[in-house]
Order: sequence, then structure tokens, then C-alpha cells
Amino acid sequence: MKTTQELLLERKTRVNKAIALEKTDRTPLILMMDAFCAKHVGVKMADFCKNLKASNAVMLESAKRLGDFTGINAAFGAGTLFPIMFCAKAKLPGRELPDDALWQLDEREVMTIDDYDTIINKGWEPFLQDYLVNRLSYPLDEAMKELTEVPQLVKNFEDAGYLVYSPVVAITVNEYLSGGRSMPKFMRDLFKMPDKVEAVLDVIQEENNESLRQQIRATKASVVFLSPARGASEFFSPKLWERFVWKYLKGSIEVIIEEGAAADIHIDSNWGRDLEFFRSLPKGKCVFETDSSTDIYKVKEVLGGHMCIKGDVPAQKLALGTPDEVYDYCTRLIKDMGTGFILSSGCSIPPNAKVENVKAMIAAVTGNM
Repeated sequence: MKTTQELLLERKTRVNKAIALEKTDRTPLILMMDAFCAKHVGVKMADFCKNLKASNAVMLESAKRLGDFTGINAAFGAGTLFPIMFCAKAKLPGRELPDDALWQLDEREVMTIDDYDTIINKGWEPFLQDYLVNRLSYPLDEAMKELTEVPQLVKNFEDAGYLVYSPVVAITVNEYLSGGRSMPKFMRDLFKMPDKVEAVLDVIQEENNESLRQQIRATKASVVFLSPARGASEFFSPKLWERFVWKYLKGSIEVIIEEGAAADIHIDSNWGRDLEFFRSLPKGKCVFETDSSTDIYKVKEVLGGHMCIKGDVPAQKLALGTPDEVYDYCTRLIKDMGTGFILSSGCSIPPNAKVENVKAMIAAVTGNM
């Protein structure tokens, strides 16, 4: 029997080869799961969200019960950190929501147009800290203290032989403004004051990318999760998308690759119109992580052999399908996607996914149905 460290090395090698578009011993399976783990283990969401350490313990227990899979996207549940990433308040179970409810983003216009000038004149980080504490009443010091525990949370998984796929998480800069201004107001700003919005995004991008470099160097991460979640092609005209999404997404990807890591681009919603843009990125250095809204067969047609593809078992299939349906879907993907493919859920495994359906995903890569 292999030791946990031998398993970890085997699993890291499997993922690295898939990203580099090389043949693997079997298709890697990365489970993107957080709230599902609480349901699986029988822990209330309020307890899961108590702190990062609590969510880590629940997710590790869930992983051990599920068995032989390659790794997990992240080492902890990030619901309590959403205000830092999206500049919006988060409603949490046991606080604003019932004990066993899923956390929610309470997006509304908190950031004002006048704040654009403040960011341009004083910089992003000083503004953000003040904004989080005084506008969103967010316990920033407490959150920063918790984040110092992340290396240990990652180690807890690695000691059990599981790869933590992307220990560094980043978002594209448009997410800050579309969350703080609210998506409708941000979209209106793109038409009413495009030059000012671009100037603000340039300030944030410069500071963000420097911070990203330092995080990659400190963690020695081999994969960085980069989310342009609401930057989908279907939300923007081609002209706006190139100026306000692709420009910043590509810039952050280039920083990740310069630092020696691979960029896992978390693609929610439909990006089918603009797939050709991704061919300009270096071969074998990026992962196109689709949630099933973008046709994965179209992704394969345009980016296959150039970029690793990850996904895309739909949330509704995991919640409402049967184990046979999930198994058949996964085995078909494994066969059709071939080399340079990582099996995963389309975005997070939903909290109401059936445990037997998640086990069917595992059976599809191990052959033990």
C-alpha cells in the first residue's frame, strides 16, 4: 500500500502532466466542493462557516469518506471571505440566515462614483481597507489573522495524500467594481464614463498583480485559481469585453505564468463567442475550467491540444441525476476530451448533490463502479 506522501506525489504528477498536455496514468479528478461537504458529513452550515479551520476539518473528513480522488480545489470554505473578493456584504448562516442555509452575497450599490476618484488619487489598497471596515463593517483584522493559518490547512490535506489544487485564489479586477457598484450600475458606468472606469481598473490591476506575484512566491503554488466570474462574453458587447475584461484577464494570466505557475481560469457562464482569444495564451500553461454553460465540445474544438480543459459535470446532474447518468456522462467526457483533461464539477458541487453521484464521478476515473 502506498504511503500518503507517495499518493500525494502521484496525484501532483498526474495534474501537472494534464496541464502540460501530457499523457497521464489516469484522468485527474479534482473535486470543487465546500458546502456539499457540510451536508455530506452532517454539519450545519453555521458551524461550517464558523471559521476557516472548522470548514477545513469538515472538508477533510468528507474527502476521506469519499475515497480515492486526485485532489480538492481549495483547503477551506471561502464564504466568509467573499466581501474581500467582491466588495459586497455576505449574509451568513446562523447570523443573517437560518443555521443550515447557504451563504449569500448581498450585492447592492455601496461603492459610489466619487470613490472612483479616491481610488485613482490614493490607490486601491488604502481605499479597500477603509471600505471593508467602515462601509461593509467587515472584521478585516480577524480575517487576515485567519488567513495566516492557510499553510497549515493545506498541509492537513497533503498529510492525508490529497492535492490542494489551487492554494492561491485571485479574481479579475472588474469583479471588485461590479460587486461594489452592483452589476447594473457598473455596466451603466462602462457607457457613461468608460475612461474613468478604465483608469480605476488600471490602478487596481497594477496593485493586484504585484500582490499576486508575492502570493505565488510565498506559497510556491503550481496552479493559481483566477476567476473572471461575471466577465462572460454573453454579458458584454465584443468591444466592451475586450477593453474591460480580456485586457485585465490576460494581464493577470501573464503574471501567473511569469511566476512559474499555471493559470486555472474559472469560466462561469457562456464564453463561446470569444474562445479564439485564449489561443493567444502560451501552450500548456493554462486550464480552461468550464461550468458547462460554455459547450465543452466547442472548447475542445478550439482549444484542445493548446490548453488543458477542466469540468464540467453540471450541478443539476449531481443533484437530480442518478449515479448511472453521472457515471455515463463522466466516462464519455474522459473518452472524448482525451489528453489534457481534468474531470471536475461545473463550478462547485452543489450542497444538495447526492453523495452517490459524487462517488460515481470517482468511479468514472478509477473504474470501480
